Amino acid sequence: MRIRTIRAQDDAVMRRIIRESLAAFGLDVPGTAYFDPQLNSLSAFYASPGSEYFVVIDDSGRVVGGAGYAPVDAAADNGESSAVGVAELQKLYVSEDSRGSGASYELIRHVAAAAKNDGFTTLYLETHHLLKAAMHVYEREGFQEIDGPLGNAQHTTMDRFFVKSLVMD
Repeated sequence: MRIRTIRAQDDAVMRRIIRESLAAFGLDVPGTAYFDPQLNSLSAFYASPGSEYFVVIDDSGRVVGGAGYAPVDAAADNGESSAVGVAELQKLYVSEDSRGSGASYELIRHVAAAAKNDGFTTLYLETHHLLKAAMHVYEREGFQEIDGPLGNAQHTTMDRFFVKSLVMD
């Protein structure tokens, strides 16, 4: 298994993995990444400074998952004045046949290191209570649950929120 930056030819594979993963949990509904317009061109969306998206490649050379990060919008919905220094872990999805391989852990570590290298001090994420295995992974990687969303939440169906300090990593 290896990790690299997403390329344009990976966009369709990641769109399929993301949509299939969400549909498997009944989360193919508005307010989730399922309907994000950038799913058609993740490589272009994450090409701007301060954001990046990575894919994980299995031993046969097949893209089996991905994850990225981008800055959290500055105006926080939970009363905090700003989310400066906070990156959001975004679109962490692994194909069904690669779950349990450790790919999610490797992607999180890779994203955290890249976000820290870009100057971010905190990694934030949004998920859904139905995604129990994902929440287990996040907690094992040092994320702590918080009461509500940071920034201008686009995925209104998500109901669990986590942060991890990058300062000690």
